[in-house]
Amino acid sequence: MKNFLILLSAFFLLSAVSAPKGISDLINALKAGNASAVAKYFDNTVEITLPGKTNSYSKSQGETVLKDFFANNPVKSFTVVHKGESGGSKFCIGTLVTANGSFRTTVNLKQKGDREALQEIKFEK
Repeated sequence: MKNFLILLSAFFLLSAVSAPKGISDLINALKAGNASAVAKYFDNTVEITLPGKTNSYSKSQGETVLKDFFANNPVKSFTVVHKGESGGSKFCIGTLVTANGSFRTTVNLKQKGDREALQEIKFEK
């Protein structure tokens, strides 16, 4: 019985460590300019708006687009201006400061089952 409880505790601990923590982890990924960590939240398709271009992408395409954006615009910082939720959706508005200027950044997530799925991310000059 003692071994079972130890195994059960270890399982829950590992699950908690490896599971995405929500919008706060997404904000940390933006602060780091980590496209792979942001892409973990992508829904099956994600709408990405960059200066002069808006398109819907698959998860893998979206990650590539974001990696390219961060490579061309190395992130210096990300500051949250406002965040909130409404009807099962969460949003965050902030300022992404890069080596090439600042971008007003908007992120929209929707609750899908047991996870938050990133539906849309905008970077506007």
